[in-house]
Amino acid sequence: MNVRLMTIEDYEAVHALWMTIKGFAIRSVDDSKEGIERFIRRNPTTSVVAEVDGKIVGAILCGHDGRRGCLYHVCVHPDHRRRGYGKAMVVFCMNALKAEKISKVSLIAFTANDIGNAFWNTIGWTKREDLNYYDFVLNSENIVNFNK
Repeated sequence: MNVRLMTIEDYEAVHALWMTIKGFAIRSVDDSKEGIERFIRRNPTTSVVAEVDGKIVGAILCGHDGRRGCLYHVCVHPDHRRRGYGKAMVVFCMNALKAEKISKVSLIAFTANDIGNAFWNTIGWTKREDLNYYDFVLNSENIVNFNK
């Protein structure tokens, strides 16, 4: 397994990976090639992919706003889970954020994502019970579709 920095050249393979994940949410604008390119340009040193035999089997979009880091779209192909790829990618992201002087990192996991929630609990992340998460839609064209 090779864990390396994600580039925009990885987009097609990463998008294909996302489409293999049941229940995965894809946004029409944010997760388009242009949206991901914008994200990577803003955060050039923090997103990651995991490869096995030259094929991308895991990915994390990781960025920060100068104060707090955030992980998005954390996934490992179902055929490659429970082999340490997810943890290796998280460690990569944490080290990249630490190098940029980021002290705290958050993520969002859907409550119905049992596999993801078990993963985060297993590797020591803390579920917050002291806040509410709010959204305000600025672009109604940014439609969310869930993989079935």
